[in-house]
Amino acid sequence: MDSSGQSDVSQCLARAVGRLPAEDGRHVAEHLLSHVLGRDRAWLFAHARDPLAADEIARFEALLERRIAGEPVAYLTGRRGFWTLDLAVGPDTLIPRPETELLVELALARLPAGQALDVADLGTGSGAIALALASERPQARVMATDASAGALAMAERNAREHGIGNVRFLRGDWWQPLAGQCFDLVASNPPYIADADPHLGQGDLRHEPMSALASGADGLDAIRVIVGDAPRHLRAGGWLLLEHGWDQGAGIRELLLRSGFDEVATERDLEARDRVTSGRWPG
Repeated sequence: MDSSGQSDVSQCLARAVGRLPAEDGRHVAEHLLSHVLGRDRAWLFAHARDPLAADEIARFEALLERRIAGEPVAYLTGRRGFWTLDLAVGPDTLIPRPETELLVELALARLPAGQALDVADLGTGSGAIALALASERPQARVMATDASAGALAMAERNAREHGIGNVRFLRGDWWQPLAGQCFDLVASNPPYIADADPHLGQGDLRHEPMSALASGADGLDAIRVIVGDAPRHLRAGGWLLLEHGWDQGAGIRELLLRSGFDEVATERDLEARDRVTSGRWPG
Protein backbone atom coordinates (compact mmCIF):
# COMPACT_ATOMS: atom_id res chain seq x y z
CA MET A 1 0.00 0.00 0.00
CA ASP A 2 1.45 3.38 -1.00
CA SER A 3 1.32 6.70 0.85
CA SER A 4 -2.07 7.51 -0.67
CA GLY A 5 -3.59 4.37 0.83
CA GLN A 6 -3.85 2.56 -2.49
CA SER A 7 -2.75 -1.02 -3.17
CA ASP A 8 -1.46 -2.38 -6.43
CA VAL A 9 -2.29 -5.84 -7.79
CA SER A 10 0.81 -7.55 -6.40
CA GLN A 11 0.41 -6.05 -2.90
CA CYS A 12 -3.24 -7.02 -2.73
CA LEU A 13 -2.46 -10.59 -3.76
CA ALA A 14 0.48 -10.88 -1.34
CA ARG A 15 -1.69 -9.89 1.64
CA ALA A 16 -4.45 -12.30 0.56
CA VAL A 17 -2.09 -15.25 0.14
CA GLY A 18 -0.88 -14.79 3.71
CA ARG A 19 -4.45 -15.21 5.00
CA LEU A 20 -5.39 -18.30 2.98
CA PRO A 21 -4.39 -21.97 3.47
CA ALA A 22 -0.88 -22.41 2.12
CA GLU A 23 -1.66 -25.34 -0.20
CA ASP A 24 -3.82 -23.33 -2.61
CA GLY A 25 -3.64 -19.76 -1.30
CA ARG A 26 -1.95 -18.25 -4.34
CA HIS A 27 -4.29 -19.95 -6.80
CA VAL A 28 -7.41 -18.95 -4.86
CA ALA A 29 -6.27 -15.33 -4.41
CA GLU A 30 -5.53 -14.96 -8.12
CA HIS A 31 -8.81 -16.62 -9.08
CA LEU A 32 -10.88 -14.31 -6.86
CA LEU A 33 -9.06 -11.14 -7.92
CA SER A 34 -9.38 -12.12 -11.58
CA HIS A 35 -13.11 -12.52 -11.01
CA VAL A 36 -13.45 -9.11 -9.35
CA LEU A 37 -11.47 -7.35 -12.09
CA GLY A 38 -12.93 -9.29 -15.01
CA ARG A 39 -9.41 -10.17 -16.14
CA ASP A 40 -7.45 -13.39 -16.59
CA ARG A 41 -4.40 -14.49 -14.59
CA ALA A 42 -2.02 -13.38 -17.35
CA TRP A 43 -3.32 -9.84 -16.95
CA LEU A 44 -2.58 -9.93 -13.22
CA PHE A 45 1.08 -10.74 -13.93
CA ALA A 46 1.38 -8.16 -16.68
CA HIS A 47 -0.22 -5.43 -14.55
CA ALA A 48 1.25 -6.32 -11.14
CA ARG A 49 2.01 -2.68 -10.31
CA ASP A 50 -1.33 -1.27 -11.41
CA PRO A 51 -3.22 0.41 -8.56
CA LEU A 52 -6.62 -0.97 -7.57
CA ALA A 53 -9.66 1.19 -6.93
CA ALA A 54 -11.17 1.24 -3.45
CA ASP A 55 -14.35 -0.52 -4.60
CA GLU A 56 -12.29 -3.27 -6.27
CA ILE A 57 -10.35 -3.85 -3.07
CA ALA A 58 -13.57 -3.90 -1.04
CA ARG A 59 -15.21 -6.49 -3.31
CA PHE A 60 -12.07 -8.63 -3.26
CA GLU A 61 -11.87 -8.42 0.53
CA ALA A 62 -15.52 -9.47 0.86
CA LEU A 63 -14.94 -12.57 -1.27
CA LEU A 64 -11.72 -13.32 0.57
CA GLU A 65 -13.49 -13.26 3.96
CA ARG A 66 -16.16 -15.64 2.67
CA ARG A 67 -13.48 -18.01 1.39
CA ILE A 68 -11.60 -17.89 4.69
CA ALA A 69 -14.91 -18.85 6.34
CA GLY A 70 -14.98 -21.93 4.12
CA GLU A 71 -17.34 -21.02 1.29
CA PRO A 72 -16.40 -22.80 -1.98
CA VAL A 73 -14.63 -20.70 -4.60
CA ALA A 74 -17.13 -21.85 -7.23
CA TYR A 75 -19.99 -20.35 -5.23
CA LEU A 76 -18.05 -17.12 -4.72
CA THR A 77 -17.50 -16.63 -8.43
CA GLY A 78 -20.69 -18.37 -9.55
CA ARG A 79 -18.77 -20.33 -12.20
CA ARG A 80 -16.98 -23.67 -12.61
CA GLY A 81 -15.36 -25.17 -15.69
CA PHE A 82 -16.40 -28.69 -16.69
CA TRP A 83 -15.47 -30.57 -19.87
CA THR A 84 -15.34 -27.79 -22.49
CA LEU A 85 -18.01 -25.69 -20.77
CA ASP A 86 -17.93 -22.77 -18.34
CA LEU A 87 -20.95 -23.41 -16.14
CA ALA A 88 -22.95 -21.23 -13.79
CA VAL A 89 -23.22 -22.84 -10.35
CA GLY A 90 -24.77 -21.93 -7.01
CA PRO A 91 -25.79 -23.32 -3.62
CA ASP A 92 -28.66 -25.27 -5.23
CA THR A 93 -26.22 -27.40 -7.21
CA LEU A 94 -23.33 -29.74 -6.57
CA ILE A 95 -20.08 -28.21 -7.78
CA PRO A 96 -18.95 -30.11 -10.92
CA ARG A 97 -15.67 -31.92 -10.32
CA PRO A 98 -12.91 -33.02 -12.72
CA GLU A 99 -13.32 -36.70 -11.82
CA THR A 100 -16.85 -36.66 -13.22
CA GLU A 101 -15.38 -36.06 -16.67
CA LEU A 102 -14.49 -39.78 -16.66
CA LEU A 103 -18.23 -40.51 -16.66
CA VAL A 104 -18.62 -38.25 -19.71
CA GLU A 105 -15.70 -39.93 -21.51
CA LEU A 106 -17.11 -43.41 -20.91
CA ALA A 107 -20.59 -42.36 -22.00
CA LEU A 108 -19.30 -40.80 -25.22
CA ALA A 109 -17.41 -44.00 -26.03
CA ARG A 110 -20.79 -45.78 -25.98
CA LEU A 111 -22.63 -43.13 -28.03
CA PRO A 112 -21.64 -43.32 -31.71
CA ALA A 113 -21.44 -39.89 -33.31
CA GLY A 114 -24.03 -38.88 -35.86
CA GLN A 115 -26.86 -41.00 -34.47
CA ALA A 116 -30.15 -39.77 -33.00
CA LEU A 117 -29.84 -41.70 -29.75
CA ASP A 118 -31.88 -41.17 -26.58
CA VAL A 119 -29.85 -40.31 -23.48
CA ALA A 120 -30.81 -39.51 -19.88
CA ASP A 121 -28.93 -37.83 -17.03
CA LEU A 122 -30.49 -38.51 -13.63
CA GLY A 123 -29.90 -35.88 -10.95
CA THR A 124 -28.47 -33.35 -13.37
CA GLY A 125 -27.67 -30.52 -10.91
CA SER A 126 -26.03 -27.73 -12.90
CA GLY A 127 -26.54 -29.79 -16.06
CA ALA A 128 -22.84 -30.61 -16.35
CA ILE A 129 -23.13 -34.20 -17.60
CA ALA A 130 -26.21 -33.66 -19.78
CA LEU A 131 -24.76 -30.55 -21.44
CA ALA A 132 -21.33 -32.12 -21.99
CA LEU A 133 -22.94 -35.12 -23.71
CA ALA A 134 -25.38 -32.98 -25.69
CA SER A 135 -22.61 -30.66 -26.89
CA GLU A 136 -20.51 -33.59 -28.13
CA ARG A 137 -23.46 -35.48 -29.63
CA PRO A 138 -25.71 -32.79 -31.12
CA GLN A 139 -27.99 -35.34 -32.79
CA ALA A 140 -28.73 -37.08 -29.48
CA ARG A 141 -31.93 -36.37 -27.59
CA VAL A 142 -30.95 -35.79 -23.97
CA MET A 143 -33.38 -35.79 -21.02
CA ALA A 144 -32.13 -34.48 -17.66
CA THR A 145 -33.99 -34.85 -14.37
CA ASP A 146 -33.60 -33.32 -10.93
CA ALA A 147 -35.83 -33.01 -7.87
CA SER A 148 -34.59 -29.46 -7.18
CA ALA A 149 -36.31 -26.56 -8.95
CA GLY A 150 -33.29 -24.37 -8.18
CA ALA A 151 -30.90 -26.84 -9.77
CA LEU A 152 -33.05 -27.14 -12.89
CA ALA A 153 -33.19 -23.37 -13.25
CA MET A 154 -29.38 -23.28 -13.15
CA ALA A 155 -29.13 -26.14 -15.67
CA GLU A 156 -31.54 -24.41 -18.04
CA ARG A 157 -29.52 -21.20 -17.73
CA ASN A 158 -26.36 -23.09 -18.67
CA ALA A 159 -28.06 -24.64 -21.68
CA ARG A 160 -29.15 -21.18 -22.86
CA GLU A 161 -25.74 -19.62 -22.29
CA HIS A 162 -24.06 -22.29 -24.41
CA GLY A 163 -26.78 -22.49 -27.05
CA ILE A 164 -27.34 -26.22 -26.45
CA GLY A 165 -30.85 -27.04 -27.62
CA ASN A 166 -30.97 -30.84 -27.62
CA VAL A 167 -31.55 -31.19 -23.87
CA ARG A 168 -34.89 -31.21 -22.07
CA PHE A 169 -34.99 -30.67 -18.29
CA LEU A 170 -37.66 -32.33 -16.14
CA ARG A 171 -38.36 -32.03 -12.43
CA GLY A 172 -38.72 -35.15 -10.29
CA ASP A 173 -36.86 -37.88 -8.41
CA TRP A 174 -34.65 -40.04 -10.60
CA TRP A 175 -36.87 -41.95 -13.06
CA GLN A 176 -40.20 -40.44 -11.97
CA PRO A 177 -40.43 -37.78 -14.75
CA LEU A 178 -39.47 -40.40 -17.38
CA ALA A 179 -42.40 -42.81 -17.02
CA GLY A 180 -42.84 -44.92 -20.13
CA GLN A 181 -39.63 -43.69 -21.79
CA CYS A 182 -36.66 -45.81 -22.82
CA PHE A 183 -33.08 -44.82 -23.53
CA ASP A 184 -29.94 -46.00 -25.27
CA LEU A 185 -27.78 -44.73 -22.41
CA VAL A 186 -28.40 -43.40 -18.92
CA ALA A 187 -25.70 -41.65 -16.89
CA SER A 188 -25.86 -40.43 -13.32
CA ASN A 189 -23.66 -38.90 -10.65
CA PRO A 190 -26.06 -39.48 -7.74
CA PRO A 191 -25.44 -38.83 -4.05
CA TYR A 192 -23.28 -41.67 -2.76
CA ILE A 193 -21.79 -40.58 0.58
CA ALA A 194 -22.99 -42.33 3.73
CA ASP A 195 -25.20 -40.12 5.92
CA ALA A 196 -22.80 -40.35 8.88
CA ASP A 197 -19.59 -39.76 6.93
CA PRO A 198 -17.57 -37.11 8.81
CA HIS A 199 -16.38 -35.57 5.52
CA LEU A 200 -19.84 -34.05 5.11
CA GLY A 201 -18.94 -31.58 7.85
CA GLN A 202 -15.62 -30.58 6.31
CA GLY A 203 -14.37 -28.30 3.54
CA ASP A 204 -16.55 -27.36 0.60
CA LEU A 205 -19.00 -30.18 1.32
CA ARG A 206 -20.39 -28.18 4.26
CA HIS A 207 -21.87 -25.69 1.79
CA GLU A 208 -23.14 -28.00 -0.95
CA PRO A 209 -26.73 -29.35 -0.97
CA MET A 210 -26.89 -32.42 1.26
CA SER A 211 -29.47 -34.03 -1.01
CA ALA A 212 -26.83 -34.14 -3.75
CA LEU A 213 -24.18 -35.68 -1.48
CA ALA A 214 -25.55 -38.21 1.02
CA SER A 215 -27.79 -41.22 0.44
CA GLY A 216 -28.51 -43.53 3.37
CA ALA A 217 -26.46 -45.52 5.83
CA ASP A 218 -24.10 -46.91 3.19
CA GLY A 219 -24.48 -44.16 0.59
CA LEU A 220 -26.17 -46.46 -1.91
CA ASP A 221 -29.88 -45.69 -1.44
CA ALA A 222 -30.17 -43.57 -4.60
CA ILE A 223 -28.08 -46.01 -6.63
CA ARG A 224 -30.36 -48.88 -5.57
CA VAL A 225 -33.36 -46.94 -6.89
CA ILE A 226 -31.61 -46.12 -10.15
CA VAL A 227 -30.43 -49.69 -10.75
CA GLY A 228 -33.73 -51.22 -9.65
CA ASP A 229 -35.83 -49.25 -12.14
CA ALA A 230 -33.27 -49.14 -14.97
CA PRO A 231 -34.52 -52.28 -16.79
CA ARG A 232 -37.85 -50.53 -17.47
CA HIS A 233 -36.07 -47.58 -19.07
CA LEU A 234 -33.26 -49.13 -21.10
CA ARG A 235 -33.52 -50.45 -24.62
CA ALA A 236 -31.90 -53.78 -25.47
CA GLY A 237 -28.17 -53.13 -25.52
CA GLY A 238 -28.56 -49.88 -23.60
CA TRP A 239 -26.02 -48.74 -21.03
CA LEU A 240 -26.24 -47.54 -17.43
CA LEU A 241 -23.23 -45.63 -16.06
CA LEU A 242 -22.92 -44.56 -12.43
CA GLU A 243 -20.32 -42.44 -10.67
CA HIS A 244 -19.61 -43.52 -7.09
CA GLY A 245 -17.16 -43.55 -4.21
CA TRP A 246 -13.76 -45.21 -4.20
CA ASP A 247 -14.90 -48.16 -2.06
CA GLN A 248 -18.28 -48.85 -3.70
CA GLY A 249 -17.34 -50.50 -6.98
CA ALA A 250 -17.77 -54.09 -5.83
CA GLY A 251 -21.16 -53.41 -4.23
CA ILE A 252 -22.50 -51.65 -7.32
CA ARG A 253 -21.26 -54.37 -9.64
CA GLU A 254 -23.20 -56.85 -7.50
CA LEU A 255 -26.35 -54.71 -7.75
CA LEU A 256 -26.07 -54.54 -11.54
CA LEU A 257 -25.43 -58.27 -11.94
CA ARG A 258 -28.35 -59.17 -9.66
CA SER A 259 -30.60 -56.93 -11.77
CA GLY A 260 -29.65 -58.78 -14.96
CA PHE A 261 -27.01 -56.52 -16.51
CA ASP A 262 -24.06 -57.89 -18.40
CA GLU A 263 -20.67 -56.44 -19.41
CA VAL A 264 -20.50 -55.02 -15.89
CA ALA A 265 -17.22 -53.25 -15.15
CA THR A 266 -15.69 -50.55 -12.96
CA GLU A 267 -13.31 -47.89 -14.30
CA ARG A 268 -10.75 -46.06 -12.20
CA ASP A 269 -10.01 -42.35 -12.16
CA LEU A 270 -6.61 -40.68 -12.54
CA GLU A 271 -5.83 -41.42 -8.90
CA ALA A 272 -6.43 -45.16 -9.53
CA ARG A 273 -9.62 -45.16 -7.46
CA ASP A 274 -12.83 -46.90 -8.46
CA ARG A 275 -15.00 -44.11 -9.91
CA VAL A 276 -17.54 -45.27 -12.54
CA THR A 277 -19.35 -48.59 -12.84
CA SER A 278 -21.29 -49.50 -15.95
CA GLY A 279 -23.52 -52.28 -17.17
CA ARG A 280 -25.26 -53.17 -20.43
CA TRP A 281 -28.87 -54.27 -20.55
CA PRO A 282 -28.92 -57.52 -22.56
CA GLY A 283 -30.52 -57.78 -25.95
